[in-house]
Amino acid sequence: MKGPSVVIIGSGPSGFYAAESISKKLNSDIDILDRLPTPFGLIRGGVAPDHQTTKKISVAYTKIAKKEQINFFGNIEIGKDISIEELREIYDVVVIAIGSEIDKKLEINGSNLKGVHGSAEFVGWYNGHPDYVNLEPNLNTENVVVIGNGNVAIDIVRVLSKTSEEMLDSDIPEYALNSINKSPIKNLYMVGRRGPVEAKFTNVELREMGNLKNCLPIVNTNLPNKLDGNYSDRDQRIIEKNLETLKNFSSIEKNDKEKRINFNFFQKPIEIIGNDKVESIKFEKTKLEGNELKSTGEIAEINCGLVITAIGYKPKEIPGLKISDGVVTNKNGEIDTGFYAVGWIRRGPTGVIGTNKADGELVADLISKKFKTQTKDG
Repeated sequence: MKGPSVVIIGSGPSGFYAAESISKKLNSDIDILDRLPTPFGLIRGGVAPDHQTTKKISVAYTKIAKKEQINFFGNIEIGKDISIEELREIYDVVVIAIGSEIDKKLEINGSNLKGVHGSAEFVGWYNGHPDYVNLEPNLNTENVVVIGNGNVAIDIVRVLSKTSEEMLDSDIPEYALNSINKSPIKNLYMVGRRGPVEAKFTNVELREMGNLKNCLPIVNTNLPNKLDGNYSDRDQRIIEKNLETLKNFSSIEKNDKEKRINFNFFQKPIEIIGNDKVESIKFEKTKLEGNELKSTGEIAEINCGLVITAIGYKPKEIPGLKISDGVVTNKNGEIDTGFYAVGWIRRGPTGVIGTNKADGELVADLISKKFKTQTKDG
């Protein structure tokens, strides 16, 4: 017996995991739509070009796409080429998997100056994303400031600090590689409002900073010898590993390394200075009292020609979707009868690629239960 017809909007990890789970549970024809001509979403446009092992997951998605009941259609933009309402008329089931693809804005004076970019834009630029290939970021500067203390911020400073030899096995576009190689960048500043204990980067990513051929990592704060506070065993292990890695940076041989990555903790951006383009950025030093972040009144300023904010993402507004606090209004993945959400649009931009697998299984279960007792028309 034929299952309900299904359309999945978005072809990133959450979309493909949903397609896989639904195809295992139901004998349904599944169409995957994407506004880009190519599939795989963040795997193609968001994962760093030198992290080819991570990108290999696309091989699994290709196998899913080759299933007879699954079809991919690119260059279809929801809200422009076809509406959600029209899709709900055509299909029994609509699954929204559009993710959170635009940058949260840094709400300080000067954030609209030329030379300020969000990480989605900048990462898209060095990944050849069609939206951002013409970005032309100003790399003709000795100092670059990246605001954020997560893996995306680390990706950006790592890609900007690697030699062309270190990027040989990457899939970075030639225009981006040439721009980075020609740039006079000497100092990369990775700046976070909180400290190394609260940082969101993983230890695998952090350790890579210590193995760069032409770049020395430097930490700007005293690192705690012991942890105060209540942490889960897992969190405590991650934090302790990160602190150990940051401490080990001080013993790296300094000779002949032309670039520096400066880990500037406990500094919050307060103003970007410049007339028509970025000239410097001001920070206020902070401190933690318990879990509360306090201002100290002490100001620091960094001269720079490029500021990249890696402070989170939000979804695009699409007619027919009620989005609040970065997620579509849903109950455990269900938006309405026959209408579901998976991935970041369902739960916010958190987790790793594999986190989306559980979303696909959850929605497949919901659909199979609903369509045992009803169809869209009855």
